Amino acid sequence: MLEHLIKDGMMRTVLSLLLLCFVLSACNTIHGMGKDIEKAGEAVQKTSQ
Repeated sequence: MLEHLIKDGMMRTVLSLLLLCFVLSACNTIHGMGKDIEKAGEAVQKTSQ
């Protein structure tokens, strides 16, 4: 019984860490995409002036 609880706890920990890594990488990707869109908008503004 104790071994089963330890395995479940380890599995939850591993899954939590994987989820955390995924979320952090997604935030970084979205942040980079926002910068790219901002630069494109600035370029459009410069050419329209």
